[in-house]
Amino acid sequence: MNSKDRAYLRSLANTITPIIQVGKIGVNDNLIKQVDDALEARELIKINVLETSPLEADEIAVQIAEKVNCTVVQVLGRKITLYRKRVKDSKIGIDA
Repeated sequence: MNSKDRAYLRSLANTITPIIQVGKIGVNDNLIKQVDDALEARELIKINVLETSPLEADEIAVQIAEKVNCTVVQVLGRKITLYRKRVKDSKIGIDA
């Protein structure tokens, strides 16, 4: 993914709210399943990392990206933005 694609995805992400929260349990199988389902439905999602989380947001972003095969668009403070192109009917259309 080049910088123009990443900038475009960041601009799209400005208007969306986080739909998943990572708390004191951290990254577990249930969270991975939720992220995977959300990426399949929406392609671009935001995750909110709570203060009680055992890991920092950038560490969580890397773990999730490896497990669900997605791209980390941005980690800004406690917010993580992830993107994965949908196999069928991609609305955003960026190859990552």
